[in-house]
Amino acid sequence: LSPTLLPYTTHFRSPGGDAVAGLLTVPVDRDGRLDLAAFASAVARPGVALAAVQHANGEVGTRQPVAEAHAAARAAGVPLLVDAGSSFGHVPVGAEWDVLTLDPGDVGAPPGVAVLATRTGVRRSPVPPAGTGDEDRWFPGGVSVPAALAAAVALQAAAARVAAGPDPRHALVERLRARVAAEVREVDVAGPATGRLPHVLTFSCLYVDGEAVVTALDRAGFAVASGSACTSAAEEPSHVLAAMGALTQGNVRLALPVGTTGTDVDRFCDVLPGVVAAIRRDAGLTDL
Repeated sequence: LSPTLLPYTTHFRSPGGDAVAGLLTVPVDRDGRLDLAAFASAVARPGVALAAVQHANGEVGTRQPVAEAHAAARAAGVPLLVDAGSSFGHVPVGAEWDVLTLDPGDVGAPPGVAVLATRTGVRRSPVPPAGTGDEDRWFPGGVSVPAALAAAVALQAAAARVAAGPDPRHALVERLRARVAAEVREVDVAGPATGRLPHVLTFSCLYVDGEAVVTALDRAGFAVASGSACTSAAEEPSHVLAAMGALTQGNVRLALPVGTTGTDVDRFCDVLPGVVAAIRRDAGLTDL
């Protein structure tokens, strides 16, 4: 598998190396969870300058063993970059990182601002975009103060929501997992039942096209997606599911917004089996 097809796994960059040639990819298991033994072996290789891992995958919800990965990277003397873009505002992120990335847009901020936090003692060498002519290497082109302020407010509100206690969407996703698995024939619910984000769920239905399911559910009033979360504009099978060895055909991806109710979930589960059955029937599959 090409490393460019596994953006949610762990990557390394060699000092002075080419962006592709210097990249190593560590595999994941059937739940999409990092292979820690392979990670520890890879990060200990001579010349490794940086390790990166997602805090959790935004498509299947799998939370990674970040604390263990950070310990392995520390033992090898390699800084660990943790991508918390899918986690922040949904679960506690923790302090096991050397460099942290956040996406304020995922928690309600306007687009245009990203967050990169570097722990004290971690060296970094910024490179300005070519042709900017800006002498400040850290902020080429300047910063939108209103956008930065909006991002800060959104992140504060999201952090307060996590600190307030357990997320009620956990129970809703558990209900979704149980009903989809029980009521839709030939379905594969991806990702683990525990150790996951509270608000996302992905499942795949054999013998149907994912976009056909998305279109039919849209007509019924449900906004869902298909394919990979990080390449949603491309109608391609999910490379995340492929890396896990999971079914990619007929993929449907859900992300429950704050405020989703049990009634919403039950209505979705009531509609879904008929939608899938109708698409299979139209395709000439009547014995399922």
